Amino acid sequence: MINDEKYNLGTRTARFGETVIELAKQTPMTAVTQPIVSQLVRSSTSIGANYCEADNAESKKDFRHKIGICKKESRETMFWLQMLSKAAIQQSKECRILWKEAHELTLIFGAINRKQNSDLAIRH
Repeated sequence: MINDEKYNLGTRTARFGETVIELAKQTPMTAVTQPIVSQLVRSSTSIGANYCEADNAESKKDFRHKIGICKKESRETMFWLQMLSKAAIQQSKECRILWKEAHELTLIFGAINRKQNSDLAIRH
C-alpha cells in the first residue's frame, strides 16, 4: 500500500474489502467455508460502505453512529478471519495479514469515536 493511501480511510477500506473478496475467490468452498466466507465478505465490505456514509454524514450524531458501525464491522471481520483461518488452513497466512489490517481499522475507528465523544463532552 502506498503510504498516502494508508492515511486515506476511504481508499484503505475499499482496498481492504477488495483484498478480502480476492481471498474469498481463492478459498475452496465447502459446507464449512461457504457461510464463513459469505459473512466475511459482508462484514469486510461493510466497513468501507459505512465509512463512505460517515464521510457524507448529515450531522455529527450521524457521523458518530456510522463510525461506530465501521468499528463493529471491522471487529466482526476479525472474528470471521479467525474462523476462516481454522476452516481453510491453506488460507491462514492471508487471514493473519488481513486480521492485522482489520485490527488496525478497529483501533482507528475506535480512536475517531473517542475523539468525537470527547469533543462532544467538551462542548457541554
